[in-house]
Amino acid sequence: MGRPKKEDTLTQQDIIQAAIACIEKEGESALGVNRVARELGIKPPAIYKHFDGNAGLKKAVALEINRKLHGYLQAKTIEFKNQPREYFKAAGRASREFAKFHSGLYRVMMRFQLQPNDPESLAIVKDFQDFFRTGLISEDLSETKLIDTMRTINSAIVGFIALEQTGLLTLPRSTDESFEVMLDALFVAIEHIKNR
Repeated sequence: MGRPKKEDTLTQQDIIQAAIACIEKEGESALGVNRVARELGIKPPAIYKHFDGNAGLKKAVALEINRKLHGYLQAKTIEFKNQPREYFKAAGRASREFAKFHSGLYRVMMRFQLQPNDPESLAIVKDFQDFFRTGLISEDLSETKLIDTMRTINSAIVGFIALEQTGLLTLPRSTDESFEVMLDALFVAIEHIKNR
């Protein structure tokens, strides 16, 4: 009788979007071939034609989430193109917003390690590097200083988000206010790295 038309026309992007929908509805545990197949109303082997099992699916979804975050950051910072401090603060706030509004996606993304020796991962790393360079008006920033800057920023912001998501920020002060103080301090740290 042949396969349903849906399986015949299924694309990798269809599967990735279905996986993202599952994660948004049910959290990161919903990311798996069997669950995504049920979401699409197909049998799991149809997904194996596009991805190398759960590992391949997880990689593709994590890369897509990274792209979504990158696009979200660009949209939230575009009006501050020539204002490095405001650009940086808008990017920090946008990262936190993304993690809050898409917590399952964010956790999936954070569990995937971008590998510079993988061409797909490297393209995303370069996009984020360009994002940092553009926003900080640092086209002349050396590769070493750019890496130090990105690691400093990511460590602080990702660490704050992780503490917030696990409910460990319990002292009686607004986490929003603490986050803003941290962004101001990070901007000073960035200037230190640039001028080192």
